Amino acid sequence: MKILITGGAGFIGSAVVRLAVARGHEVVNVDALTYAACLDNVAEAAQSPNYAFAQVDIRDRAALDKVFDEHQPDKVMHLAAESHVDRSIDGPGDFIETNITGTFNMLEAARKYWEGKGRPEDFRFHHISTDEVFGTLGETGQFTEDTPYAPNSPYSASKAASDHLVRAWHETYGLPIVMTNCSNNYGPYHFPEKLIPVVILKALAGAPIPVYGQGLNVRDWLYVEDHADALLLVLEKGKLGRSYNIGGENEKTNIDIVKTICAILDEKRPGNDKYEEQITYVTDRPGHDLRYAIDPSRIRDELGWRPSVTVEEGIEKTVQWYLDNEEWWRALQNRDGVGERLGTKA
Repeated sequence: MKILITGGAGFIGSAVVRLAVARGHEVVNVDALTYAACLDNVAEAAQSPNYAFAQVDIRDRAALDKVFDEHQPDKVMHLAAESHVDRSIDGPGDFIETNITGTFNMLEAARKYWEGKGRPEDFRFHHISTDEVFGTLGETGQFTEDTPYAPNSPYSASKAASDHLVRAWHETYGLPIVMTNCSNNYGPYHFPEKLIPVVILKALAGAPIPVYGQGLNVRDWLYVEDHADALLLVLEKGKLGRSYNIGGENEKTNIDIVKTICAILDEKRPGNDKYEEQITYVTDRPGHDLRYAIDPSRIRDELGWRPSVTVEEGIEKTVQWYLDNEEWWRALQNRDGVGERLGTKA
């Protein structure tokens, strides 16, 4: 099977690329190589004859048509997106252009290719999205695939729009699609502007560890390699036109995650003081959703998938990976916005 994967040099996309190549699939990695992308994320996969790379921006429709014509994929996994909520607050335009217009371009390029091939029944367009499109939960309840959309940030609104486009292209044009909405990912190769890598790197640098508000926001934490496994399963066995919520079944508050990381670092890289003493509470993010939680019963019952990594195991593995791969993250620290407080312009 030949899979065209957009955003394959990013965090989740690279995990999918690595796993797909390891399983013997052919992969065409389409990535614009913006600030959050890194080809080192797929260096091992790139050594395989089953791997190809095309530096293409999904906002460039003509370039997408050329990629489809040249590589003739069997299936598409669309992960390319602007994804950082804080950046979307400061500069929403990039999120509209990439996440909405870019997805439109991908759908049209895929539709043209699929129709030109005679509408093969085994073709699939798998759109990967986020649970943030559903908005926020109170202290109880979980998101299901039928939860009404209620996005609260420019990022989540742009992803919600892209989800609606994908569904419309299936209903209107018959494009064979599957969709997934995931909870918060973490793990190796996570770009150092998201919570877990920020905490690790601030702690190691002896700098204040910023926690928004009181750190009581709750997320369902999903280890990225578990997510990649679920995505490939949905691609191959998901029901046409169906959406699947993918969660880690690991709800934790942000402050619990931060303190867990500090405790692990106390053991693995002890300093003169406890890392927890570096925690600093800062002004909360505008429109910060209180709680996300996924009901994963559909993917469990229909496809037999469950996460294999607990949040305790996953965080320890993640901390160890950052300790072992200092060269990787140091090379990214000079990129635009890394290490700065973003999302304050609202």
